[in-house]
Amino acid sequence: MRRISPNSKLVVALPDQEACIQKFLTQSGTFRHGDLLVNRDGLRIVSQNEEGKVIKMNIQETVCEQIAQELKINLSSLNSYIVVCYQSFYDNGAISIVLEYMDGGSLADFLKKTGTIPEPYLAAICRQVLEGLMFLHHEKHIIHRDLKPSNILINHRGEVKISDFGVSAILASSSGQRDTFTGTYNYMSPERISENRYSYVSDIWSLGLVILECATGRFPYPPFESFFELLDAVVENPAPSAPPDQFSEDFCSFVSACLEKQPKERQPARLLLQHPFLRKYDGSDIDLASYFVSTASPLATFNEQT
Repeated sequence: MRRISPNSKLVVALPDQEACIQKFLTQSGTFRHGDLLVNRDGLRIVSQNEEGKVIKMNIQETVCEQIAQELKINLSSLNSYIVVCYQSFYDNGAISIVLEYMDGGSLADFLKKTGTIPEPYLAAICRQVLEGLMFLHHEKHIIHRDLKPSNILINHRGEVKISDFGVSAILASSSGQRDTFTGTYNYMSPERISENRYSYVSDIWSLGLVILECATGRFPYPPFESFFELLDAVVENPAPSAPPDQFSEDFCSFVSACLEKQPKERQPARLLLQHPFLRKYDGSDIDLASYFVSTASPLATFNEQT
């Protein structure tokens, strides 16, 4: 049998979004038609107009229903600011997800190369994230619950998209509140920690921390010996703020609006899209595509070998 090296290029076809992916697999599990690039970081499916990445996750039987619900949400969340889930399927106790391929990686990856991001580009990034959150909150009734730099993806076209809903769920309540305590601790809002209850604006708190981290190049809270100390600081201490001697008044105001400790006073995505920090760049020629490409080369490279 001919062996395939980790960077070999095969010929497969990207399955139609509505088709069952098993129809494109042979009995041995290989693809039938089109372009498939095998890489140690995953599988990249390529067609003329669409790109995807197959991510395989081993899951326990007890969480199958939760993952299935997440897939259902992703598959129905078609929006320009949300990473597309093309298809998903189970195989021998594992679930594979075909996701849109974002060749710039995540904001976390980008920050490792750039250190910080200037305000004009942050405004352009933030606008796209807020558009994605507004779609999730008001169209799909979903709280992301795990918004952080590694879950905001970018590509060479200057697109910024929200990914990895983790444990996000469709909310049955019209108030949009959930009682579960899940997600990444670092970016949790005070009400999630102290009351174990939160709403859509909990994602706005997370966004505020993300934007401030992108601006300063460091996580807004100082390092603590334990995550319990961090959680206590989030609840008991004043919210982080942007240094006024380093950033514009509009940027400082935007961060403060996101990091309002009282959730009832925290502005939703719809209002934040009208904030002066974003409005002042309306009509400006902010080329995120050139910035992403020139500042950091594509993070996921696939060498073609025959």
